Amino acid sequence: MQQKLQLPIYLDNNATTPVDPGVLQAMLPYFTQHFGNAASRNHSFGWIAEEAVIIAREQIASLLGATAEEVIFTSGATEAVNLAIKGVYETYSSKGKHIITCVTEHKAVLDTCRHLERSGASVTYLPVDRHGIIDLNALEQSIQKDTILIAVMFANNETGVIQPVETIGRIAKEKAVLFFSDATQAVGKIPMNVEKNGIDLLCLSAHKIYGPKGAGALYVRRKDPRVRLTAQIDGGGHEKGMRSGTLNVPGIVALGKACALCEQRMDEETIRLSMLRNKLEAGLTAIEEVNINGGNVLRLPNVTNLSFSGIKSNRLLTEISKTIAVSSGSACTSANPEASHVLKAMDVRDTLARNSIRFGLGRFTTEEEIAYTISTVTQIVASLRK
Repeated sequence: MQQKLQLPIYLDNNATTPVDPGVLQAMLPYFTQHFGNAASRNHSFGWIAEEAVIIAREQIASLLGATAEEVIFTSGATEAVNLAIKGVYETYSSKGKHIITCVTEHKAVLDTCRHLERSGASVTYLPVDRHGIIDLNALEQSIQKDTILIAVMFANNETGVIQPVETIGRIAKEKAVLFFSDATQAVGKIPMNVEKNGIDLLCLSAHKIYGPKGAGALYVRRKDPRVRLTAQIDGGGHEKGMRSGTLNVPGIVALGKACALCEQRMDEETIRLSMLRNKLEAGLTAIEEVNINGGNVLRLPNVTNLSFSGIKSNRLLTEISKTIAVSSGSACTSANPEASHVLKAMDVRDTLARNSIRFGLGRFTTEEEIAYTISTVTQIVASLRK
């Protein structure tokens, strides 16, 4: 018997994901039965918690192609971004104060760079082409003698566009510049290997991969080169002195389990989500004057960003959101009425940028939900255009 469609439908998985039942089951004992402090070395409660943290490090490292010792736990990707960029700047400022990033980065990266500019840093913001990709020649030409860091995201949170990370990593290595990648959206969705990609620092967040909010990690390379960071939170010297504070053991266990599940299911989920995304795009681009932003380059399999012309700003989102949870872009800037800085940088007209919707599919998205979305959005667009 076919299950009845449940409304509202959730298609905002780039903002956050529901916790996978397997992840929830793994973390629950660490709230009650195994509640010890992982830093308590004198009794079994602490030993059990520490062992759970060790296992989680190994699970995360396996997904990234790193070693467990290179995983530093944080409260999420935003903190990891701050630790990476500010930590590098404060540690290597004697070598130089120049940072290179991209105009389509998440606000966590852009705002951190602007903060450092007020502290004396020099920051180059690379433009992107109409597909959302940086110019690699421009990147090379931007590297100076005092450049200490390149910060370019793995995949964009609004469009899913994937940057040429491996080439960026190679350029960074050739120029002896550290390379940090915000991989919050890409981790668990597409294969990645920090060694192959030449990445020196990389961040991720549990709640983007079916784990809970409040847990994240930063990969920090240990050799060739060994990356050193100035801590941004002091007090106790936890996490090799890079991030003090009592470890969130339940959250860390959940993050590890979420990474393990992503590694196990990635191939089949990529095929399924690509199929559903393609079906959604085919259905919605059948509507006149609907364009895919970043649709002609390599993208994440679960996301599409569509511009709908001929509709008043925000009306479309308001109508769709009555039964389908979607967004116009990053959840971190959803209170901002301005058009997306990502779409502006891709030279999308302001009126179109304001009428762009991001559909983020996920592990629990069904074919029935996609069919309903196509039908509903088609009807809403026709009604609003009248």
